[in-house]
Amino acid sequence: MYEAHLLRRSYREGGKVRNETLANLSRLPAETIELVRRSLRGEQFLSAADGFEVERSLPHGHVAAVLGMARRLELARLLDRQPSPERSRVLAMICQQLLAPGSKLACTRALGQSTLAEQLAVEGVDADELYSALDWLGERQERIEARLARRHLAEGAQVLYDVSSSYFEGRTCPLLALGYSRDGRRGMLQIIYGLLADRQGRPVAIEVFPGGLHDDKTLPAQIEKLRRRFGFTTLVLIVDRGMATKANLAALAADPGIGWITALKAPQLKKLVKEGSLQLSLFDEQSLGEITSGDYPGERLVVCRNPLVAAERARKRDGLLQATEAALAPIKARVDAGTLAGAAAIALAVGEVINKRKVKKHFQLEIANNRFAYARKQAQIEEEAALDGFYVLRTNLAEQTLTAADVVRSYKQLAHAERAFRTLKSPELEIRPVRHRREDRVRAHAFLCLLAYYLEWHLRQAWAPLLFIDEQPPLAADPVAKAERSPAAKRKASTQRTADGEVCHSFPSLLAELALIVRDTNRITDTDAVFSKTTNANPTQTRALTLLQLDPKRL
Repeated sequence: MYEAHLLRRSYREGGKVRNETLANLSRLPAETIELVRRSLRGEQFLSAADGFEVERSLPHGHVAAVLGMARRLELARLLDRQPSPERSRVLAMICQQLLAPGSKLACTRALGQSTLAEQLAVEGVDADELYSALDWLGERQERIEARLARRHLAEGAQVLYDVSSSYFEGRTCPLLALGYSRDGRRGMLQIIYGLLADRQGRPVAIEVFPGGLHDDKTLPAQIEKLRRRFGFTTLVLIVDRGMATKANLAALAADPGIGWITALKAPQLKKLVKEGSLQLSLFDEQSLGEITSGDYPGERLVVCRNPLVAAERARKRDGLLQATEAALAPIKARVDAGTLAGAAAIALAVGEVINKRKVKKHFQLEIANNRFAYARKQAQIEEEAALDGFYVLRTNLAEQTLTAADVVRSYKQLAHAERAFRTLKSPELEIRPVRHRREDRVRAHAFLCLLAYYLEWHLRQAWAPLLFIDEQPPLAADPVAKAERSPAAKRKASTQRTADGEVCHSFPSLLAELALIVRDTNRITDTDAVFSKTTNANPTQTRALTLLQLDPKRL
């Protein structure tokens, strides 16, 4: 059976009705033929572009991902059991701090530049309402931290503690003081904050201290927090060597439920060698061993030597020494030529360069009115070089509780806390600049950033297959050796592709990729009918959302 569609017209000629075929439409698609038929009946049609208007387009995919993880973590319930406007605003600020950090005023604008405000029903929120919500969060910090501790810590668990600092642009906050700057901003006022985390690096609590406080002075408050507020009777506290003062260790020793792992400082290590408790030659063929010393009764001393670290430190030292000599040589040439004279003038010129690279201790200087000479303290340099690559961990834990190798592995987990500080200070979260003057709001801001990092930590874990993260880092037989990435992680780094052949992302670039999923609000032309459409997810976006247990078709 054949079917033909002809476009014909009828007309009269000489009193007779005649038909004329104008076109053969048989080869056209059926829908086109139907449009021709309807048009001949008098219907009018609009092009798809003219049929509706796009009233608004907002990035949505990254919001859906962040809120999806927040719901999996029950973050809203963690903040407060009961729904409230303040809870919604705080949740919005946490998510916004992760998506695009900024001031509270900037947050009021940024919330409406994605679907976040709509999703959390905080449209039209102003800066005063956000400040009020921040105060609400600060009042609940202790309760929220206690819930985090119950969620991620348990009796006998290992707890990481470390401190960092951030400089301040203002001068009115009572917490501000001069101190040791980890940002390299000497002479600027700062605050100090200490972070408690579980063994995997999940943040549990943060506390802000005055900027001039020494690191070791922050530890008693953390012990009190863990024992009294969180209610743990047994735990293992892992802290940096800067915390290991006599007073702190005495306080820890007075509490039999607390085990601890830390490290000796450089002078203490030198003293062990000088007294003969540590024989360096014993570690020519081994990297790990235990020793005892009368200076540390009831403690285990785990000695570690990493040849790679030793070689790197030797290289850096030699480079610094050579650079310092290169800076001193022109000064000596000027003195020898007579263009620089006088002990005071020579000392002033030498002082500007001698300790620029922190190696002044390794030089012998002779300065007189018309003479300047310098030489390396070779014996002292060799004495220091002998300790390159060595470090000694100390703990009160028995070997039955933790072997020497596990002591080393546990101490190395402090790298998770250092990674948390780097992320907090990075453009991803921006704990600084701190745009607050009141002490309570500075503390609440730090806590808000901690919660944003808590959310990011879990997102990174879920997205590990798409990121450059090592999903299954190998457990090295030698705990002292440099950590090695798995073959799969090395392959991702070299090919820039995941195991499934997808483009490998950093965390910020994956968020940016998801932000390309937009939600359009459309209006049918010349009507009140409004409808929304969301961009279809591409393969990478689909994979990212699926890893968060979200359905890309139901965003």
